[in-house]
Amino acid sequence: MDLDVLNMFVIAGGTLAIPILAFVASFLLWPSALIRIYYWYWRRALGMQVRYANYDDYQFCYSYRGRPGYRPSILMLHGFSAHKDMWLAIVKFLPKNLHLVCVDMPGHEGTTRSALDDYSINGQAKRIHQFVECIKLNRRPFHLVGTSMGGNVAGVYAAQYPEDICSLTLICPAGLPSTTDSKFVKQLRELQESQGIDRIPLIPSTPEEMADMLKLCSYVRFKVPQQILQGLVDVRIPHNDFYRKLFLEIVDEKSRHSLHENMSKIKAPTQVIWGKQDQVLDVSGASVLASAIPDCHVYILENCGHSVVVERPRKTANLILEFLALLHSIDNNKKQA
Repeated sequence: MDLDVLNMFVIAGGTLAIPILAFVASFLLWPSALIRIYYWYWRRALGMQVRYANYDDYQFCYSYRGRPGYRPSILMLHGFSAHKDMWLAIVKFLPKNLHLVCVDMPGHEGTTRSALDDYSINGQAKRIHQFVECIKLNRRPFHLVGTSMGGNVAGVYAAQYPEDICSLTLICPAGLPSTTDSKFVKQLRELQESQGIDRIPLIPSTPEEMADMLKLCSYVRFKVPQQILQGLVDVRIPHNDFYRKLFLEIVDEKSRHSLHENMSKIKAPTQVIWGKQDQVLDVSGASVLASAIPDCHVYILENCGHSVVVERPRKTANLILEFLALLHSIDNNKKQA
């Protein structure tokens, strides 16, 4: 073989080897960095831009896509210990001309974390209202979506600031009493009885605990490599003290049933989506909401757990779009009548 051709193959092989080796090294040595890059790339691919908004000395971090138009803007509130990027799985299946806003909840990711802040559900609802006013999202009523803890906050927000929203989607929301204890609630009671409340199943500190949390939250069994589990834990560990404080705050008496206490005040058309096999918050909560909210549409997803957003993103996106289309149709009919 000609020496120049051989040198070309060597150089080409070396050029390809560098990014491949860098990827492998990141995967093995710094999996948490790989996870951050993954979210960054996914945001860019979906056209989501990250911005900051300030209310006095408080900073909110959020991502958005599109601009306000004739259709309602959509504000999404994530669950406990998650962040704005958890919605990317659903954003993928939503039209690019919809105005979407995903905000980091108080104390999470890029939003201010303060020891003096009120992290009760009512306190978080007030903070989200400040955010809405900061970016002037309530110039026109918007559609509010919340899951788990974020669903609790979203429901309370809809009850306390009814003029801000035109409709509401609650996905496996917290804040409701249940006649049937979920697996998670049973685990918490066992931990309380054994004085082991520091070991909260939703706050993993080892790859094994992370795997257990994923099994608890999902009906679908994801095969997650050990290195990725380690990366997920590494990303969370610096925040675990805050997560414990927040968890104790939202299960306290003044927040535990906040949605239940406010649901009769919700006047906006409401959509409830729940995984039938939810082991964190029992699916019976859906009927509780349906009996209290006049215009409530309930969808129970078969073979789905608590992590509806991750397990069934396409279905969830389609349900939200169908709900908004139905409301638009009803509104047009009223105008023509």
